[in-house]
Amino acid sequence: MTKPEGSLISYFSDRVKAEGGINLAQGTPGFAPPGELLRILELEAIKQKAHQYAPGIGNFELLEQIRLHFKTRCALEKDNLLIVQGATEGIFLTFFYLTTILQHPYSALSFDPVYESYPRLAGMFGVPFVFTDFDRRQGVDFSKLETIIKEKNVKIVFIASPGNPLGKAWNYDEMQEMVRLSREYGFYILFDAVYKDLYFDSEPFNPLCLQEPKLFYIDSFSKMLSITGWRIGYIIAERGHMGKIRAMHDYTGLCAPSLLQTAIARYLADNDYGQTYIPGIRNRCKQSFFFMKSELEKVGFTVMKSDGGYFLWAALPGEWDDAFQFSLSLFDKLKLAVVPGENFSLSKKNFIRINIAVELTLLQEAASRLKEFFAAARPEESVK
Repeated sequence: MTKPEGSLISYFSDRVKAEGGINLAQGTPGFAPPGELLRILELEAIKQKAHQYAPGIGNFELLEQIRLHFKTRCALEKDNLLIVQGATEGIFLTFFYLTTILQHPYSALSFDPVYESYPRLAGMFGVPFVFTDFDRRQGVDFSKLETIIKEKNVKIVFIASPGNPLGKAWNYDEMQEMVRLSREYGFYILFDAVYKDLYFDSEPFNPLCLQEPKLFYIDSFSKMLSITGWRIGYIIAERGHMGKIRAMHDYTGLCAPSLLQTAIARYLADNDYGQTYIPGIRNRCKQSFFFMKSELEKVGFTVMKSDGGYFLWAALPGEWDDAFQFSLSLFDKLKLAVVPGENFSLSKKNFIRINIAVELTLLQEAASRLKEFFAAARPEESVK
């Protein structure tokens, strides 16, 4: 068949919605939000004020909860913050702002494999996008990176930590070096932290403590509280930049949903900023990742190391080199949806991404279907 235009995540997810099956393509959590959050939402929903416009910069109580949460890492004030409609709007608004202060020609850059929004966002604004690889240990060759930055006149760098689809978390030394290069070559860093709470072992380094004015920190409550449909995120930036971003926000997003902001603010205040909920979800994601890693390796996949997040990133067994055809066949035969790697990198056409942030029983059924698929594809051997 002809490959669909647009996102392959949407393509395979939509097929599940239309035809049924197991959806491990879309990054939607299979976990219920905190019960206390839902009870607060119900109580707040009967108040008339909650259904009107929120302050453009965000619910004041929510802004204060965020400020207090980060105060041990950095000197954060309300003027550094803006509540937006999910991290996606935060990334868009920040990139949009940067295009108004940068002089063409310049490029944007991120690390392969790349979350699909980054290059597509650059394309919307006519900004060339540069892909660069991590090394074999998921480290950064900074000498190579510096050459690329100079040759391509890179002025915007996207960093996700942990990443999507590759769950790499950036450490202190790596971020220190990125900030040094930023200061030397004048590029801006968009730091996507939406999976920061869902690490597997060590908590990822938070770059806010570096107090770098060219760094924009973007996060949301979508993943940490399993509320991806609420679309409540935030930007943290240097005060001068933030004033201009807020002014732009008045004419784009205007404000995020008032009721949902209020509910989150009250929940965070009463529940130690989600710490009554987040560790349990973190442990479930870790358990699911290592379960699925083991199951995939049994049938010949090579699973990449991950420091956290929702996803498993794996190279196909040797007899397969086209992940789109593999994913298509897997869904057509057994109604199991995954995402071909080319959605994130044209050089990773033999990779797939799997969402592991679901109930373990669903992953067990998915693993069973994978074994069935390979048993049929390899009649000469028994897949255990």
